[in-house]
Formats: sequence, structure tokens, C-alpha cells
Amino acid sequence: MKELLLKRKSKFILYLVACLLPVIDRFFTNYAISLLIGSVQVGSMDYFIKISLFTIGLIILGVILFIISRFMRISFMRDTLLDVRLLAFDKIINSSYKTFSQKSKDTYISNLINDINIIEREFFLSLINIIYQGGIYVASLVVIAFLDLKFALIAFSSSIILFVISKAFEKRTISLQEEVSEENEKFAVDMSNTFNGLEILKLNRIEDEFLSKALKSVTGLERKKLDYNIYTNVQSRILELLGFSFMIVSLIYLSSLFMRGITLTEATFMVQLANGCVWSIIAVLPRINQLKSSVKIFDKITKYEEDTSNNLTKEKEFIFEKEIEVKNLSFNYEEKEIFKDISFRIEKGKKYLLKGASGAGKSTLIKLLSMIYDDYTGEIKVDGVDYREIKEKSLNDNVSFIYQDVFLFEDTIFNNIALYKPYTDEEVLEAAQKSGLESLLSKKENGINEMLLENGKNLSGGERQRISIARAIIKNSKILFIDEASSSLDEELGRKIEETILSLNSTVIAISHRYYEGITERYDYVLEIKNGQVNQYAANEYFMEVAI
Repeated sequence: MKELLLKRKSKFILYLVACLLPVIDRFFTNYAISLLIGSVQVGSMDYFIKISLFTIGLIILGVILFIISRFMRISFMRDTLLDVRLLAFDKIINSSYKTFSQKSKDTYISNLINDINIIEREFFLSLINIIYQGGIYVASLVVIAFLDLKFALIAFSSSIILFVISKAFEKRTISLQEEVSEENEKFAVDMSNTFNGLEILKLNRIEDEFLSKALKSVTGLERKKLDYNIYTNVQSRILELLGFSFMIVSLIYLSSLFMRGITLTEATFMVQLANGCVWSIIAVLPRINQLKSSVKIFDKITKYEEDTSNNLTKEKEFIFEKEIEVKNLSFNYEEKEIFKDISFRIEKGKKYLLKGASGAGKSTLIKLLSMIYDDYTGEIKVDGVDYREIKEKSLNDNVSFIYQDVFLFEDTIFNNIALYKPYTDEEVLEAAQKSGLESLLSKKENGINEMLLENGKNLSGGERQRISIARAIIKNSKILFIDEASSSLDEELGRKIEETILSLNSTVIAISHRYYEGITERYDYVLEIKNGQVNQYAANEYFMEVAI
């Protein structure tokens, strides 16, 4: 989170200044109130009126400073929260299938909504208060030290005691915040399952059973929220109790000073400065714990987690300049043998077509080559580097997938191709042209900025697939995995999509049951999967034999 805050250093400095502006108002107001109370001791109506007008002026100044502070803070908060959302979204879309499938999609929705709301509420609210209250604490302590060093030492010692006590609450505060996040995820999944199956529930008249489950989920979430709120409130109340104790000691000490001849104005001002020290540190310390807990949530939804289940350190980059070698590989899935001692090579830039009966293992082979499965025996190496030593994110950055069912966002064609990455207009347009989207863009009034309906309902199947291809092109993927991309399209569209795929510079590994005469033969090789074995053929020879 620190790197994100410092990403815009100039704006962050303005944010700090904005948070500290009210500190100036606080001191002026405290001093004016001290003068107002001290005017009783002076006993002059003219003096009282002057001080009253001065106080009103400072109140107006405070309002102006607050408005200025608000405008200075808001743009930084907005931009940083947008960065948090983009980082969280980036982690999701760049996760491998293996990582992504470990959680329900509704968990990710909860991360993007509930967890980011926690960050907005807990992190920024805490940060503002820490800066503001911390400013008051430091300034009050400095002024007190200037007026009475002994009193400043008493205030500082009290703040150290409060800090030590607050530190004892830190670990549990973070733990409770993480539990709230987890319950939010469970609640989102339960509600999604219930609503998705609502028609079946009603037809079978089992709504009550699922209503009970939903209530249990809600109760669990609210209980965790209650635990968190109670714990943080208890922390605050304990610190406040100690704060009151310090204030009593302060009043006794200041009373002794008042008896020695300090003015009512000075005594009042020092009481207010003491308030600034104690209540500011009391306000800051629980906020620090809340800040740390929200940073944990930030790390959870934005940081990549490398899989270390095979006990190998994944620290190498995915570099594919020559070939991927599969050697003596065997793989079982749910105790069923899928591959037995297979060996073959994937050359860079070549096009491979996977053939085989349904259930032979075509999709499984793609999952092995895309690092989704790693519990195999044998080896998979890219340019001599073992797959198990390669960072998952590095591979994900270099591969793309095209499936039969393409998901599109209710957004512009531009954003559906760029996937919210900072590509230029020229880069997106070039990818659109290479994927064969020129005719679509020419028909749309807004071209590349045309809005798509929910999941691209206003596009044909071929146009949807071309957007998926454009995503791969703009990503400059080294390997393109394709699973039945044209199976639901008519003959004409299927041929065009296949031609586009074969014209790409990427290495292509595709599954397709369709045969397009004059096009399918353009694959370099066919990998035929049969009886747990993988046999490699030159594509033109393979299809010649099939035709015979």
C-alpha cells in the first residue's frame, strides 16, 4: 500500500497538507476559546466583545479551511481507490485457471466490492484521522514543552503507556477484520447460489430450507462484524478511561499552577493542549490497528501468491524462444490414468491441432501446458527450464486463451479488447484490425468506442470470438491456447475465425472437432491423443491419410 500512496508523490504531499490544515484551525479556535474564558478574569465588556468577534472570525476561517482540505483530499482518494480496484481486478484476470478455480467467482466479486469498501472506509478514514490527530498531538506537545517542560514530560509519558496498551490489541484487530472479509466472501457465494437456483427452489418448494441457510449466512456475517465493532469499541473505551485519568492528573497539576499566579487564559489553553495530547493519541492508536488490518485486506486482494505445493521455488521467468519439451510425462486425474509416459515437443511459432475422442485428454493436455496442473511425473520444460520453477504470473503474462464461450463486459469495444490496461488507441485499433474487426467497427457509429450490451448481446458469435482474438493479439501472447473456438459458429464464420488464428505469429495449440477443407491442413502438426499416448503427425500428411 505504501508504494500505491507514493505513486503520485505531489498529490500525496497535497493530501498530507490537506489533512493538517484543520490542525491550524483547531489551535486558533482553542486559543480564541481560552481568551474568551480568560475575558471573565479581565472583567471588561469591550474586551469580551473583541474576543467574541475574533472567535467568530476563526470559526469562519475553520469552515473555509475544511472546504479547502476536502477538495485537496478528494482527488487523491479517488485516484488511489481506482488503483486499488484495478490491481484487484488485474490479479483476478491474470490468475491462472488453477488459482482462479480454487474460489467461487462470487468470492472475487466480494473482493471487488466488499473488501474495497473496507479499504475505503477503514484505510482512508483511519489515515485521515491518524494524520490529523497525530498533527494535533505533536503540535500540542511542542507548545506544552515551550510553556511547561515538566507538564510536557507527563503528557509524553502518558502517551507511551497508551501506545503500549494499544499495541496489545493490534493482532486481534487485524484477525477480526480478516474474518469479516472471509464472511463477506461466504455470504456472496451463498446468496449467488440461492438466486441462481431460485427457479428450481420454487418449483420443488424447498425455499424454506434455503431461507434458513441464507439467514445462517447473514447471521454469521453480522456476528463477525459485531465482534469486530465490539472489540474496537472496547479498545477505545479502555484508552478513554486512561485518558480521563490523565486529565484528572493534568487538572490537579494546572490548578497548582493557577494558584501560583498563571492567568485563567493560560490555564485554559494548557488544559486544551493537554486534551489535544491525550485525546488525539487515544483517537490515533485504535486507528493504527484498523489501518494495519485494512492493509492486510489490500494485500489479500492484490498480491499474487505463488503456488509452492511442489516444494520448488518459483523464481524463474517464462522465456519461450525455441521449444517446450514434454518428456516421459504421466498424469492421473481422480485416480484415472490420462497420460502414460508421453513425450513430444512444441516449437515456437508453429500451429498445433489436438485431436482425439471425447474424454481422451485434449483439455487436460492444455491445462498441463498452461501450468494449471503440476501434479504429474516426468518433465515439462521451456527452453530447458522446468515448468515447476517458473513463476505463475510470468507464464500468465505470456499466454492467452480463447474458448467457445467468450465473456464480454457491458462496456466499449475498446475496453473489452484492452481489458482496462493502459494501451494506446493505435495499439487497440491495430489489434482489432488484425483480428478481422474492421467490418464491425465500420458499421458502428462510435467505432472502437461503441458500447456493448450485457455480455455482448449486440454482437454475432464471430464478432465475439474476434474480440477474444484481439485480446490475445494486443497482449502479444507467445502462446495461444484455443478450445473449440469455432464449434458453435456456422461454416463461413468458422472458416474466417480459423484463418485469422492461423495467420497469427503466436504459437497456437488448439482443440477443434471441425474440419475446414483448405484451412485446417495449414496447421503445422496434429497431436493425436489415443489410449493415454500422444502421437505427432505433420498436418498435411495426417489429413491426407484421413481422407484416404
